[in-house]
Amino acid sequence: MPLKPQDISNKEFKRTLRGYNVEEVDVFLEQLTRDYEANLRELALQREQVQKVEDKLSHYYKLEQTLHGALMVAQETAEEVKNSARKESQLIVKEAEVRAERLVEEAISKARKMATEYTEVQKQAEIFRGRLRALLQAQLEMIGSTDWDKLSH
Repeated sequence: MPLKPQDISNKEFKRTLRGYNVEEVDVFLEQLTRDYEANLRELALQREQVQKVEDKLSHYYKLEQTLHGALMVAQETAEEVKNSARKESQLIVKEAEVRAERLVEEAISKARKMATEYTEVQKQAEIFRGRLRALLQAQLEMIGSTDWDKLSH
């Protein structure tokens, strides 16, 4: 059990014939008591300071843990945002490819329809030309016929 300053001040020694000088021992004990009390006060002050430092350290440790957690959440969120953006861009590209493919198919279909219509118009023109030629030949034959001469007289 540690000594207390009161233990030092209250300590009494037996007196002997050839013992120490009582006055010197008392002065030494008073000095020892003062020094011991000063050391105890300083020790208590240092313990308070250590406790304050430990409290601050604990606070900073908790703050570090909170910041670490926030950083982890931020990293996870950033990764999710990147993945989401990547998926969205892939979806946009796929939709654009589907749309482009549909437009190409529509253009091919229109081109085929137009080619078919062009062929039909050519056939109709050929038929019309043949009929017109036949009509004109019939008219020329009528003009060249003798019946025509009879009408003019």
